[in-house]
Amino acid sequence: MRKLMLAAGIAALVVTVGCKKTGEGEYEVQKPTVGTTTDTVQTPSVETGTATDTINVPKVTTEKKEVNVPKVDVKTPSERKP
Repeated sequence: MRKLMLAAGIAALVVTVGCKKTGEGEYEVQKPTVGTTTDTVQTPSVETGTATDTINVPKVTTEKKEVNVPKVDVKTPSERKP
């Protein structure tokens, strides 16, 4: 396990050593060919911000309606007259 972590650390070090920043958004990268070849790679620029947009939001409403419901009167024995 330690050999694997050591190998991964060395590989990460080799990868980062091969790059050099040459300007804003530009990096010089050496490719492993027979000898070395140097290319300049331009990274994309990212701009963030906000924009106003209009969306349609559904409106949910309810309406009142009168309906007939059954009515039940229950009289207990104490309420009844003999």
